Amino acid sequence: MSDKTERILIVEDDEDLLAQLADLLENAGYKVDKATTVGEAVKQTKKIFHYLAIIDIKLPDMNGTKLIPKLPSTTPAIRKIILTGYPDMDNAVEALNLGADKYLIKPVAPEQLLKTVKEQLMKREEEAKYSEKKVEEYIKTRTDEIAKKEK
Repeated sequence: MSDKTERILIVEDDEDLLAQLADLLENAGYKVDKATTVGEAVKQTKKIFHYLAIIDIKLPDMNGTKLIPKLPSTTPAIRKIILTGYPDMDNAVEALNLGADKYLIKPVAPEQLLKTVKEQLMKREEEAKYSEKKVEEYIKTRTDEIAKKEK
């Protein structure tokens, strides 16, 4: 989307990094919400619709991967980027199996993060267009079926 009205949730317990990430994304034109725990993030997602979530793995109340299944089910789905300073194969596999769309290792270069965010939002937009097309096809097919029955 060119108007960058997409809302992004950042879940990071390092206050300095949280502020840096928020500034980076806000300066790029995105709307940003912040949370420092999984609990705060869940509350945020119940009040506000987000297109994308950037989630740290090491959070004070639980592993950030546990947030992934707690995110609202939407069509298309919220895109999920895991950001970690503690990369290992187990948490990478867990994150991807739970539905993470991307796995980035800290420190991440600002350009890399912005590129990844843009790519993930483009994928979400493509999914939205596909979903709309499928709904239109279903409605047309269903309308045609009803019209045939009425004849």
